[in-house]
Amino acid sequence: MRKQITEMFGLNVYTEKSIFVGEVEDIVIDVDGKKIESVVVGKLNPELVDIKNYKGLKIPFRIIGSIGDIVIIRHLPGAFKSEEM
Repeated sequence: MRKQITEMFGLNVYTEKSIFVGEVEDIVIDVDGKKIESVVVGKLNPELVDIKNYKGLKIPFRIIGSIGDIVIIRHLPGAFKSEEM
């Protein structure tokens, strides 16, 4: 299935363990390589990251598992402050 990049804006981002991460705010594109480099996530879940110093989070496109009505990323142990979830 193909998606337009503009359709990704505003999608919620979850880990594969169903933990809400945030919302897609921007896409970083490698124009020379003709590929998406990363997805910028804002409106971050305060339970996952200390958002005092963060305006957003860049998630490398290679860890995105799927994109549909939501974006699912691989769960990365230790990547977020709260692992009890």
